[in-house]
Amino acid sequence: MKVTAVIVAAGEGLRVGGNVPKPYLPLVGRAMFLRTLDRVFGVRNVEKVVLVIAASELSRCEGMLRGDSALGQRPWVLQSGGATRQQSVKAGLEKVDGDTDIVVIHDGARPFVSPALIERCIELADRNGAVVVGLPARDTIKIVSDDHRVLSTPDRKAIWEIQTPQAFRRELIVKAHDRAVREGFTATDDAMLVEQMGKPVWVIDGEKTNMKITMPEDLWLAEAMIREGRIP
Repeated sequence: MKVTAVIVAAGEGLRVGGNVPKPYLPLVGRAMFLRTLDRVFGVRNVEKVVLVIAASELSRCEGMLRGDSALGQRPWVLQSGGATRQQSVKAGLEKVDGDTDIVVIHDGARPFVSPALIERCIELADRNGAVVVGLPARDTIKIVSDDHRVLSTPDRKAIWEIQTPQAFRRELIVKAHDRAVREGFTATDDAMLVEQMGKPVWVIDGEKTNMKITMPEDLWLAEAMIREGRIP
């Protein structure tokens, strides 16, 4: 089974603040995207990584990777991203070899994902075609109108907060992205494109430590977790 990981790190990360694009923010001295790659390359089945970054950052990113003692010789390729995450993923898929069986898509801003979780995704995607990771919602969810009026309260037992990685058979996710372009359909994650085709997507338990760094307080928490030894 041939597996390729597409890591999406093309966003500016404006909400996290500062003048440095989010993928390059240091987490206890190591850039966030490098910490993410450390985890992905820890997966025994991943043969190649496609790192999708902003076109303006190609030179800087390549220099950092080639100069990194842990990652410089690993099988990575760079791809410039698009204006949206969906466009960036599609660009990354263009760098995936045609003989790849499984594609793992992961956010570069989730640097604490465990290799074991990625491996579980790969195994289930190989059997069932599409899998995402997530956690059951802990808070009550309200459907709210534009004028902030509560419309309904869905059953919390059926609500999950979805994370990445998400893993798919290559032909399935490529077809889903191609169809989305033709039909002008925009999704908030890659699994939604597969769902739009009427194909089943399976969910497995994610990890509470697999946080997405979006806001300044996320960055502070991530650094504290590293310093306190909460992240292996």
